[in-house]
Amino acid sequence: MKRAERLHALSETLRRSGPRGCSAERLAREFGVSVRTVKRDLAALEDSGLPLWSRPGPGGGYGVAVGASLPPVSLSPAQAVALMAAVSAAPDAPYADLAAAGIRKILDVLDPRTRARADELAGRVWVDALPSSSRVIRSALEEAMAEQRVIRIRYTSGEGTTTTRDVEPVLFASTNGQWYLVGWCRLRNAMRWFTVSRIERASVTGTACGDHAVHEVGEPPANAGPVHGRSV
Repeated sequence: MKRAERLHALSETLRRSGPRGCSAERLAREFGVSVRTVKRDLAALEDSGLPLWSRPGPGGGYGVAVGASLPPVSLSPAQAVALMAAVSAAPDAPYADLAAAGIRKILDVLDPRTRARADELAGRVWVDALPSSSRVIRSALEEAMAEQRVIRIRYTSGEGTTTTRDVEPVLFASTNGQWYLVGWCRLRNAMRWFTVSRIERASVTGTACGDHAVHEVGEPPANAGPVHGRSV
């Protein structure tokens, strides 16, 4: 049995076990694998969003929390491939690595037939993505945005001028194929757009951002907006 098939079967076995749950040893015997493999599979299911509980000691085991009656994911093959294509085509997008990791978790727990059809369809979608910017720089920008900390960047403008600036990150924006960090520049004392590919160094400081808000950047154009409000 392939791992994807085993993960799906494992989640269904735990659902059927109800409040009694199942021990790792029993699950290992049932699926013909080691206890270590079962525990690794259980961790993968939990990472994918399946609400597992565990009870140590004699008579203990693992089960699915009461009320979790739905499968962890339910996607069509086309939906799964759409997610893969979107992330593959935008390696420079903020949090792209986390998105890719999330998709891998989803694929791990798809039912075997859907996973096989998704894999076949994925082979029919080719992406010629440009090399992504430095992972170190992007990680620093993502952390600063998420934690709302001032970030110190070494930046070269389109005119070739290089400066070091402390920036309060406000938002990420994508336009004309470029990603930008938009934030309050403490050097210029104004809101500025920084092309991510022109940032040569970036480090998160321990200083919290001020109270600059998204509305200070201005209204987005009619064909743009926050990702949670995009309709496709």
